[in-house]
Amino acid sequence: MFSRVFQLFKIARKLSTSGAIETIDQIYKLPFLIKIFFTTISIGSQKKMDVDKTKPGEKLCIALEGMGTTFIKLGQFLATRPDIIGKELAENLEKLQDKLPAFDTYQAKKIIKKEVGEEQFKNILELSDPIAAASIAQVHIAKIKDGEQNREVAIKILRPDIEKLFNEELDALMLFAYIVENTISKAKRLKLVEVVYLLREITNIEMDLRFEAAAANELYENTKNDKGFDVPQIYWNFTSKKILTLDKVNGVSIREQEKIREYGVDLKLLAENLIQHFLKQAVRDGFFHGDMHQGNLFVDKKGNIVPVDFGIMGRLDKNNRKFLAEILYGFIQRDYVKVAEVHFQAGLVPQDASKEEFAQALRSVGEPIFGQSIKDISGGNLLAQLFEITEKFNMPTQTPLLILQKTMVVVEGVARKLYPETNIWEVSRPVLENWLKDVKSPKSTLDTAINTSSEIIKRIPDFPDIMDKANYALQLMAEGKLNLVSSNYKNFDIEQMKLKNFKNNLIIGILGIVIISLLVF
Repeated sequence: MFSRVFQLFKIARKLSTSGAIETIDQIYKLPFLIKIFFTTISIGSQKKMDVDKTKPGEKLCIALEGMGTTFIKLGQFLATRPDIIGKELAENLEKLQDKLPAFDTYQAKKIIKKEVGEEQFKNILELSDPIAAASIAQVHIAKIKDGEQNREVAIKILRPDIEKLFNEELDALMLFAYIVENTISKAKRLKLVEVVYLLREITNIEMDLRFEAAAANELYENTKNDKGFDVPQIYWNFTSKKILTLDKVNGVSIREQEKIREYGVDLKLLAENLIQHFLKQAVRDGFFHGDMHQGNLFVDKKGNIVPVDFGIMGRLDKNNRKFLAEILYGFIQRDYVKVAEVHFQAGLVPQDASKEEFAQALRSVGEPIFGQSIKDISGGNLLAQLFEITEKFNMPTQTPLLILQKTMVVVEGVARKLYPETNIWEVSRPVLENWLKDVKSPKSTLDTAINTSSEIIKRIPDFPDIMDKANYALQLMAEGKLNLVSSNYKNFDIEQMKLKNFKNNLIIGILGIVIISLLVF
């Protein structure tokens, strides 16, 4: 218990001395007792920033950057959840700089050798100093022997002990979130405990580089026949939980427009390709790169777009893909009744709502947009406004669509920096039309029917057993012995119970640590 409380105290001190608390107070107006606690805890330390010079969102970014890995990741996660923290603050948190000093190359070699083994390590012929260093990992350029060939690759290496540090801080942060939720009534709507829990789930996956390798490999397989888009290949023999090896990118950052022009690449075509490739991933494949900002996109001498960093990916099921394509195409056609019908068909709007009123609300979103000049029309902003409308009709938030919407805004921004007059709608139209035609084609309908029928036929012999199990399940439910909750939320409930049981001891522990800290610091 003591170590957890002490870690909590250190975090509270970080929050106070970084200027984060002053910023949070400006945004959410903290109770007087909470402010007194943080003022007390910061005694003897000097504030790291002048809290009067910048806007609240910018201050919070600076504070989180100064607090290290866990808080940078927390800020990045919150940037994807405007539904929790608000649109303005989410936009500010998108500017977080995920950069930390690199660890030395000697240590990097030790990690690689441990991960791939002595024999395989001999096939790494060269290893550069780090070329990029973030909060979780850093990247080196290397030359490897792959069979009979030597290849230039990039090797991503996790920071030493990053998992232990991250989970220790998150344990304490979970406790902190629990205290805040149970002492500040207004904080309950922020779902802080759930946010920290989800952050831990997501980032622990991110810290296993095999998952990122698998994501890159899946994106490669989906797009390998797409002209103009080139995903680096993974070298699995040099990839493990702590290291990821993939083709070195031979090109320049997409932000270096002069060099791209020197390649003879048409910037207008490049901008259009970027948007279409993103939409193909989202609508056709249901699996898209979720972090397509300028720093993660390169262009080679052939004009191919080369993405890197596959830690954040988005996934849409077939229903969400159809929903997305239908609403975007409906807005292109300015057919608001059709868009409303799609929402109702998908079960996303309560059935007692008025379809006509919903179509009117959609028109209020679409018409002002189409009254703007081409360069000001954004599909991502359209979706953002659409989600605001749907909230008024008590529609549940679709998290995958939120990730897609934010990525779409970023992609459009990159495209417009390449070619400001890019017509988002005209570029999107052929991708959406082709996919909708494929989905609604007689062949697709027949294939779906055949697949469904074959599955039913396969299960016919099992039908009596299935019915027996269903009856038994219904009986258990009636007796209150069956709880239909997903495993993730079971784990979340367990975490909540641990926090609740810890509550009484916590108060005594915090008081003790505050007294000790005032004497020590």
